[in-house]
Amino acid sequence: MAMPPRIVPHSNAPLRVAIAGLGTVGAGTVRLLQDHADLITARCGRPVEITAVCARDRTRDRGCDLSGIAWFDDPVAMAREGGADVVVEVIGGTSGAARDTVEAALASGCSVVTANKALLAVHGLDLARAAEQAGAHLAYEAAVAGGIPIIKALREGLAGNRVRRIYGILNGTCNYILTTMQETGRGFDDVLGEAQRLGYAEADPSFDVDGVDAAHKLAILTSLAFGRPVDFPAVSIEGIRRVDAMDIAFADALGYRIKLLGVAEDTEHGVLQRVHPCLVPKGGSIASVDGVYNAVVMEGDHAGRSMLEGRGAGAGPTASAVVADIMDLTCGRTAPAFGVSVDDLRQGPSAPIETHVGAYYVRLMVVDRPGVFADIATALRDAQVSMESILQRGHDPGETVPVVMTLHKTVEAAAIRALTHISRIEAVVEPPCLIRIEDV
Repeated sequence: MAMPPRIVPHSNAPLRVAIAGLGTVGAGTVRLLQDHADLITARCGRPVEITAVCARDRTRDRGCDLSGIAWFDDPVAMAREGGADVVVEVIGGTSGAARDTVEAALASGCSVVTANKALLAVHGLDLARAAEQAGAHLAYEAAVAGGIPIIKALREGLAGNRVRRIYGILNGTCNYILTTMQETGRGFDDVLGEAQRLGYAEADPSFDVDGVDAAHKLAILTSLAFGRPVDFPAVSIEGIRRVDAMDIAFADALGYRIKLLGVAEDTEHGVLQRVHPCLVPKGGSIASVDGVYNAVVMEGDHAGRSMLEGRGAGAGPTASAVVADIMDLTCGRTAPAFGVSVDDLRQGPSAPIETHVGAYYVRLMVVDRPGVFADIATALRDAQVSMESILQRGHDPGETVPVVMTLHKTVEAAAIRALTHISRIEAVVEPPCLIRIEDV
């Protein structure tokens, strides 16, 4: 049974906030709340007061004033005993301290603001249910696309629409790498090393470059957009490690850019969630989103197509989103975590990636000798896949050369069957590279 809300929207008393984690985002949140205290009070009609913080190292200079604020070494104890109305969780991770802190806060009747997309993608449904049962609220604008107000746009601005499709660039690290490869012609490994030196990529970049981070965010957006329980295991995930500099160059010659996109769409087979590199037309708005920027496009049945673009990470943008959630709670502007109550989220089938229908870019590395194209054409014909165009750079009989094809729209299962046959041709010396062409 749901409990009555703990936050009283019309009270003039300060909203008491406890912050778990004082890294980049946590310290940025403290600074923003302190620097804009007068503005926040004026816009909310009551002040926001930081009453407690929690971090491991008390001696580190975080560039903000922590005097007079209670300090906890244990975030779970802070959630239970810190006397806060709202607990901000910016620890990170799907389990351990982050999950324990959020669960303890909700169990105590405290509302939670989190930037933790991984936690929400894996445990979001359970946490939303816990919030409803405790009469608390779970807010997470900062968990997806940093400073872009995409959660608010979906949950409020497009609330009267049925969303047909949502897609976007959801990881700034991958977008920086692909943009730099495009601009310089350099390879993936070289550009990744530069991104790590500049602080755009982690020492272990796997979550970013393998598409997991974007998939966490897509799972959250899918739940909001389609009114479904969060289903991270249903997301088909492919990262950018296999994108070669020659693919960037061939895509350019064909009139495309390569971007890592997260796409969710309602199909005849169910909701299909996929994260993978895509060829997108140069003239499209997504193609021009470069560097560490993110962008999200929503297609509603009445509103049509809407796009939001901005910085997807960093202290300022992410803290801005955290504080926006705090201000909503301060004013009493609340909504169920995923747009409707947990019991009203509708179960439905999830479509596998093999049901995807689209056009494809295929690169083959083949030994240049007579009969190769005939063998390739036969494999395509047998799989009932139609070639749209073919492009070959160089002509060196007996040598290995790249051959690029674009395929007409087809069911992905058929395209995979064709490439399986093609990979068995003796003259094809590497596994075929397939990149989906997205009509955006």
